[in-house]
Amino acid sequence: MAVRGGGAKEDSFNVVDLAEHAVNRPWWRKVFAPSSGSSAEKYNVATQLVIGGVTGWCTGFIFQKVGKLAATAVGGGFFLLQIAKHTGYIKVDWKLVERDVNKAKQQLKFHSSGTKMSPEVKSRVDEVIIFMKKNVILTGGFAGGFLLGMAS
Repeated sequence: MAVRGGGAKEDSFNVVDLAEHAVNRPWWRKVFAPSSGSSAEKYNVATQLVIGGVTGWCTGFIFQKVGKLAATAVGGGFFLLQIAKHTGYIKVDWKLVERDVNKAKQQLKFHSSGTKMSPEVKSRVDEVIIFMKKNVILTGGFAGGFLLGMAS
């Protein structure tokens, strides 16, 4: 480092070979690096469609299976509750249910009167829209793959 006041001191720097650093980095850091930019700049159209389609299909397939499981669990729970009510194990106080439902309706009316989104939600929505605009082909592949995954 240089010293002010006329005297000079020997400089010592570490030299980093960026090519070697890039080779040693794992592939996922190269693909998903924070400053990696849009995929339109890095991959050709076919690669973007394949990546979007495969990830969309996997997401849609998992979404379908989890949705079926959740629907089965909720439906089975209602079925068991109806059997328990019919056999006399459960007694329902319908006036209390009606009062609670009316209270919930009032709270929903109160909260839905303000239609503005919170700043956090708005910023996330803006980020998603920007991502979708930058990666139109990838997003289209994901949407198509998602629909195929839901159908399979």
